[in-house]
Amino acid sequence: MNPKETKVFVESLKTRFEKNKKRHSTIKWEYVESCLIKNKKLLDIVHQMEISGGEPDVIIFENNKTLFYVDCSIESPTNRRSLCYDKQALIERKENKPSGSAIELANKIGVDLLTESDYFMLQKFGPFDLKTSSWILTPVEVRKLGGAIFGDFKFGRTFIYHNGAQSYYAARGFRGKIEIK
Repeated sequence: MNPKETKVFVESLKTRFEKNKKRHSTIKWEYVESCLIKNKKLLDIVHQMEISGGEPDVIIFENNKTLFYVDCSIESPTNRRSLCYDKQALIERKENKPSGSAIELANKIGVDLLTESDYFMLQKFGPFDLKTSSWILTPVEVRKLGGAIFGDFKFGRTFIYHNGAQSYYAARGFRGKIEIK
């Protein structure tokens, strides 16, 4: 981004930050802005989150008090759907292969998938994924058995489910996070 685009983008992040104070009630925008300005890599990653439909905003995960930019779009980010879980699943899929995998795209963007506990924490500020679902970082022991987990919000509660890692659906994407430092 050129300096003018950067300024416009940072202003849009500030607007979202101020509109959603409950996600970060103890944090001052000036701190977040200074982190973005001094860390070009962070700014670029948050921009990639934005242009892929994530609507990133600041979240404090209370179990470790660490600040993250997290995808806060109501539904799973639009430009990150129809993906199987990881590269292994993509290779093993024989027919109707998707365009890619959640883990590979997350790595390309520079984010980590939300963990199961992150996903539950995010839902405290939600609800999120009312019509979609999001792949979640899957425990190694589940992945070794060919599975992967995902979450959504239905019937007034958060659900975590399983599927074969090779599966993909038009309404399933992934949510990412990047630490603010």
